Amino acid sequence: MKNLNRRNFIKKTSLSGVALSLGSMLPAYSTNNPVFEHDGKYMGGFAAPKLSKVRIAMIGVGARGSGHATQLASIEGTEIVAISDLYEDLANLSAERCKKMGKGSRHKDIAVYHGGEDKWTLMLDEVKPDAVFISTNWNNHAPMAIEAMKKGAHAFVEVPLAVTLEEMWDIVITSEQTQKHCMMMENVNYGREELLYLNMCRQGVIGDLLHGEAAYIHELRGQMNQQERGTGSWRTHHYADRNGNLYPTHGLGPVAQYMNLARGEDNFNSLVSFSTPALGRKSYAEKNYAKDHKWNKLDYKGGDFNTSIIKTTLGRTIMIQWDETSPRPYSRLNLVQGTKGALAGFPTRIALEGGVEGVTEDHHSWAQGEQLEKIYEKYEHPLYLRLGELSKTMGGHGGMDFMMLYRIVECLRNGDPLDQNVYEGCHWSAVAPLSEKSVAYGGTPQAFPDFTRGKWKSTEPLAILK
Repeated sequence: MKNLNRRNFIKKTSLSGVALSLGSMLPAYSTNNPVFEHDGKYMGGFAAPKLSKVRIAMIGVGARGSGHATQLASIEGTEIVAISDLYEDLANLSAERCKKMGKGSRHKDIAVYHGGEDKWTLMLDEVKPDAVFISTNWNNHAPMAIEAMKKGAHAFVEVPLAVTLEEMWDIVITSEQTQKHCMMMENVNYGREELLYLNMCRQGVIGDLLHGEAAYIHELRGQMNQQERGTGSWRTHHYADRNGNLYPTHGLGPVAQYMNLARGEDNFNSLVSFSTPALGRKSYAEKNYAKDHKWNKLDYKGGDFNTSIIKTTLGRTIMIQWDETSPRPYSRLNLVQGTKGALAGFPTRIALEGGVEGVTEDHHSWAQGEQLEKIYEKYEHPLYLRLGELSKTMGGHGGMDFMMLYRIVECLRNGDPLDQNVYEGCHWSAVAPLSEKSVAYGGTPQAFPDFTRGKWKSTEPLAILK
């Protein structure tokens, strides 16, 4: 330092800071990487050959997967051919429930696999299903989806689609090479409010879109009581070991489709992220478990509350928040702001420039509750008009689960493109690893990989099906 004057010192340290920032923004793979030189085809708008009957295999039938299995078994044109789970009781219970569903007991010959980490691979080899539904712990999502596609099946995966950017690229390349769908099952995109707002955005009701707000705020500390099996037994370790927004897609998926991200109009560009201190999980463990309990031996690194901000290619912004720890009512925010008004959730409410006809005089007050009756009459999404009542009867988060599964089967049988493509699943899931890196670098911006390699510009927006 003796021979370094103050001006040169500031210059060199500033350049080092810039280099660090730029280095932290490099995506996991360059678009010039040899991995892209393959014989696959782009999957945006991809429609697979029609299936008169969809032969379905399930991997993981715990709380989430068992519900999917039963609902899929109730949909015409499906046959549940195999179920795999680590636990024999769960696999057998789900198989018995499926056998009771559907006309003519079409699910009577269900092969059941259990008792080993690799039983699902044996199932794929022996049963050769058309479609595989994966509802396992997060770390298994990518390898199971990739293997399913390689074995000739379409893969449908619970959220998130994958944990790392490398896994997401592997999923994209495998899907393109095998020409098999790989869809992340973001059920919230099929909520009534979300479908209504999608239709209103498409019709230009709130003008040009500027900003969105998305969240998954859901206090789930009680899952820590699931210590040997169940969600808490593996998810608690993610909370302890990772610091970022680990579960972004429920709030982000609908907002991304409002804005046509990665579909012709706009795309994800960069992200900054910050987390609060990690206090809640440690405190909960100390209060509820013995000192020598395994939950009290963890070093909880993940902040209780994370806020991330996305900048899109067009310059729009999206705020995403995540908190599964703090005591607070459930919310996904679900807000989209346009040049002519705003649509918001929790509760459902709308403000328009000039007012909502017959309800409000201007945009300084919200129309909500029963005041929105005319809005629903005018802008109810055609998909909800067709399937809403049936979906509510069938259940699953108010019917959104059933509507999602019904649409998957419908698209496979009709040979139509899916409502969510593999690139959307990757972009939405990428928030988690990108936010972790941004938090680690003190909020440094992180560049989104373009999983479409520029092809998003020619990808059609999600159609409003009549």
